[in-house]
Amino acid sequence: MTNAVPGGGSAFHPSVKTWFPFARPRPEARLRLVCFPFAGGTASFLQRWADLIPDVEVFAAQYPGRETRFTETPFRDVRTLAEALGPVVRSLADRPLVFFGYSLGTLVAVEVARWLIRQGEPLPLGLLVAAGTPPGRRTSRPLYALGEKDFIKALEDYGGTPPQVLAHKDLMEMLIPMLRSDFEMVDTYTLTDASPLPVPVHAFSGDRDSHALPPVMEGWKDFTSTPDFSLQVFPGEHFFINTAADSLREAMERSMLRWRPRKA
Repeated sequence: MTNAVPGGGSAFHPSVKTWFPFARPRPEARLRLVCFPFAGGTASFLQRWADLIPDVEVFAAQYPGRETRFTETPFRDVRTLAEALGPVVRSLADRPLVFFGYSLGTLVAVEVARWLIRQGEPLPLGLLVAAGTPPGRRTSRPLYALGEKDFIKALEDYGGTPPQVLAHKDLMEMLIPMLRSDFEMVDTYTLTDASPLPVPVHAFSGDRDSHALPPVMEGWKDFTSTPDFSLQVFPGEHFFINTAADSLREAMERSMLRWRPRKA
């Protein structure tokens, strides 16, 4: 059983609305941008954020354990998540794809790409990676097993959770299991395949992002076998997706224009 593709293609995987609940059709778009959120991130945020990029059809992934999938058990392993996402992403490829991963999402993007390689499926035209340490190079302390007080302090230091949410005890009791699972995916990830991907990689970093500083982000060049690698640095900390939103969207648009197939 399949679902009609909103953008005018042949068919989607039956679970497409589960994994990409807020995707909206753009029949004129020649690219699909598949977005993989950061730890604690949601599809609604990334969908709204990326929908402002013109001429692309955006599919922002919804990991289990939040929003429309709040009652589902969160994943605790990146590769298991990628294996679940892979068949759904494959069904989107009747148009050229570009992957965008932010923080945790950079690992998910790489592992979905490797899943496609193992299946002999077409790869995305390129990877856009932001605020995420290259696979296998994370050196910061694990966060997911911290006690509650220290874990909440670590979330505060990351800067992505509103202070009023962190201060809301009942709400945090509901969110912490999902957040711990997301950080467990990051903290326990091990690099099993260091081979470069045969696609361009464009990386984006915040100049004050202590979790993925620009010199560290430069390491993404080892994950492409093509000469098309770039690193662009923006003012900001880990969540420069908020503070440098317009500039980041414009940079992503330039990359996608470069990769987009020419009209016949």
